[in-house]
Amino acid sequence: MNRTTISLIAGTAALAAVTGFASLSAPDASDAGTAKAAAQLPVERTSLLCPAPSASDLAETTYTSFTPVTEGTGSDGKAELTAVTAKSAAGAKGKGKAAKPVLTPKEPGKPVTGDTSGGDAPALVGTAEGKFAPGWTMQETTEVAAGIGRGLLGVNCTVPDTEFWFPGASTAADRTDYVHLTNPDDSAAVVDIELYGKDGSLKSEVGEGITVPPHGSEPILLSTLTDGPQADLTVHVNVRSGRVGAAVQALDAKTGGDWLTASTEPAGSLVLPGIPRDATAVRLIAFTPSDSDADLKVRLASPTGLITPAGNETLHIKAGMTAAVDLGDLTRGEAGSLVLTPTDSAVPFVAALEVVRGKGAKQETAFIPATGPVSARATVVGNTARGTILSLTAPDGAAQVKVTASAGSQGGTAATKTYTIKSGTTQDVELPVPAGLKGTYALTVERVSGGAVYASRTLVAPVNGISAFTVQTLPDDRGTVAVPDAEQDLSVLQK
Repeated sequence: MNRTTISLIAGTAALAAVTGFASLSAPDASDAGTAKAAAQLPVERTSLLCPAPSASDLAETTYTSFTPVTEGTGSDGKAELTAVTAKSAAGAKGKGKAAKPVLTPKEPGKPVTGDTSGGDAPALVGTAEGKFAPGWTMQETTEVAAGIGRGLLGVNCTVPDTEFWFPGASTAADRTDYVHLTNPDDSAAVVDIELYGKDGSLKSEVGEGITVPPHGSEPILLSTLTDGPQADLTVHVNVRSGRVGAAVQALDAKTGGDWLTASTEPAGSLVLPGIPRDATAVRLIAFTPSDSDADLKVRLASPTGLITPAGNETLHIKAGMTAAVDLGDLTRGEAGSLVLTPTDSAVPFVAALEVVRGKGAKQETAFIPATGPVSARATVVGNTARGTILSLTAPDGAAQVKVTASAGSQGGTAATKTYTIKSGTTQDVELPVPAGLKGTYALTVERVSGGAVYASRTLVAPVNGISAFTVQTLPDDRGTVAVPDAEQDLSVLQK
């Protein structure tokens, strides 16, 4: 996301604000000339934003909250999820009044769930503090029995930020895509939405200077920002002032729909993990914000190693333009992840996959954005005893991974398994389901050793005779932060 260079003093203050910890001490002569390693401490406050789940009266939504147990957090803390208290005229269903918590977790290590029905459910704003903050994860899962976007829609609630990239959006005739913007703060946020198609930037003044009210939510219909249909779009959400949570709800009249979450920030190489083994169609959408074209090598990390798909060995992305290619039934009945690397010089880009399962009238759609690795730990919630698939990928080197299944939301005992993922492969692992499971459970993935690990979770559930599904990636939860051992230097007062 946006990076700003800050001074050492400002950096220390910012870390203190995040962790609630800072240390100033007189210098010790024995430490002269010796740099001390920064301590890894648990974060002390986390914010998450969940978009309004659906406008359908047939929608059935479940929220699940979970915080993994983290050493060094202490015994105090709280977490709660509440409805937004304001909406602008474009999305006005809510009322500007104080809201009661939708969810209030009781303890780390055990999921808590809540349900809502119909099309009036608002966006939610969540805050976790103390022992509930490190690794706090929220999942919003919605079943829609019929209509546009019918099927299973799932989204990991996101942290507020100032920039998002969404390759894979569309304003084609069968698609109805919304960008949902949620503001957690006490002041209004101002947002620009830029669209890029196959021929470059789509000029639109409508997407400039969108105001998202304090503690409010704004759904923006993408087709109102363009003059004509565009099959493949990259959406760039850029926040001028404030910060927001952002996600794209992509609804198709024929093939269902799902949430499209942001791609990881532009990079020269990307991984898109966990393509369902029974996918009947896979479409890759990519975009580079660079002034230079990007040329990529396309490979599939299969259970046996890296494979180059015949006929789609490379992808060329023109500068400032969205590129898309159909990869067909890429996985052919095996677990797989897409690995995109530069053929020559690296040019930063973003990417996502649109994945279809089923055939004919029983097709369903989900999205897999490029994601970051699990450098330490990641969690995904809302898992069920049946219909949960965890995919692990180690594209560059073998890795050992520990997976913990939490206690169930209504009962059960946690369980753990350790796996070795061979270099260049993807595995759909056999999950450690909690003994005596009642309700749903969380899966926490920890990289123990070896190379980089990427992960995603697929949920499958029957919805009105269709094998519906949704996919969520597992980026690192950033549950700890490096805090430098700051020392007092009185000599600066003499300069």
